[in-house]
Amino acid sequence: MNKVNIIDHPLIQHKISLMRDKTTGSKEFRELTSEVALLMTYEATRDLPLKEVRIETPVAIAKTNVITGRKVALIPILRAGMKMVEGAVSLIPAAKVGHIGICRSQDGVNEYYCKLPFDIKERDVIVMDLMLATGNCASAAIDRIKETGAMSIKFISVIACPEGVEKLQARHPDIEIYTGALDEGLNDDLYIVPGFGDGGDRIFGTK
Repeated sequence: MNKVNIIDHPLIQHKISLMRDKTTGSKEFRELTSEVALLMTYEATRDLPLKEVRIETPVAIAKTNVITGRKVALIPILRAGMKMVEGAVSLIPAAKVGHIGICRSQDGVNEYYCKLPFDIKERDVIVMDLMLATGNCASAAIDRIKETGAMSIKFISVIACPEGVEKLQARHPDIEIYTGALDEGLNDDLYIVPGFGDGGDRIFGTK
């Protein structure tokens, strides 16, 4: 599974465990989703380029580093990805945010909303979804983003399963995947096992 990064940071693993607990309510689940997304975005942006600058401190001139090069665009997949982008934006407040709404249908997937930054092809794009299950929605979202000319794209999910990873890698072998856990697989209802159930319902308190 080349280009798959399972982030084993203790804080991420602890928070995912709390998210898995069926007794965790919507308020706490939302907060945990945002916190995990922040930590995962920190890991996924380790390769942002730096340049050395000279800054005057109250004491002396310091040679120090600042981020340079392309700026970041965050693209959550609706609806569960919306809570993830909150954590990511708190870490990268200058990032532009787009949204893609995709749902599963009898024919595969259906795009019902898409609004992307006008300069997305000039940015490092991070696509976010709570789960990488079948891989269909993630693949379709990245298809749509690539149509704009964007080439620098990463994908972040809190949890994933082998079926989703394989589908996304087959469709987009250039995409680097970041996830907090690689679970056993999908059940007959296409839920990740053990997973944490329907992430959208758990975030928004719906059924």
